[in-house]
Amino acid sequence: MRWFRTRTIGATPKPEGDPTDVPAAVRPELAAGEQVLASAQEDGAGHWVLLTTFRLLEVAEGGQILVERPWHEVDTGAWDPDLWALAVSFVDQLGGRQWVLQRRTGPGMVPQVFRERTSASVVLLRAVDLGPRRSARVCIRKVLPTRELVEQVLWGRGAGESDAELAAAVRAARVDLRDQVGLPPQPPEDRAS
Repeated sequence: MRWFRTRTIGATPKPEGDPTDVPAAVRPELAAGEQVLASAQEDGAGHWVLLTTFRLLEVAEGGQILVERPWHEVDTGAWDPDLWALAVSFVDQLGGRQWVLQRRTGPGMVPQVFRERTSASVVLLRAVDLGPRRSARVCIRKVLPTRELVEQVLWGRGAGESDAELAAAVRAARVDLRDQVGLPPQPPEDRAS
């Protein structure tokens, strides 16, 4: 997992009022123990970016949820203070987003909370790098509401299971990480029936 990058050029304005105070029309239903930790309204369509204890959401003005991802499905993010933009990618590589958070509410605590929540879901991480287009990351992540551990293999650009040497190195990393957290050494899908 690439870590969240920040630059400290220029000052980030402080939003007025409570950064977790969002209009009732866009406040999602929260699970037991879940709370909104940060929010901001994006400049383009006016959607709200909500960061809760357990998930990342984008909610339209009418309350329609456009993006809802638990933190263990968030792969990377980057805050660009020059563009006032938060870019996010997900582990399934689908539906990456970018939100500009300058004019309506400012970013408030969104960049900091984003980093903290994403990091909170990472238990262990191992990079496997055999050279250009031969890399992968093996992660053990925590599903925050249940504390269940899940394994993720994120193949690098141009890499995949068809590379036998890389696949073997990824398999070894998986076994080692699973052992470190007390999971069975063989994932269920790898066991012979």
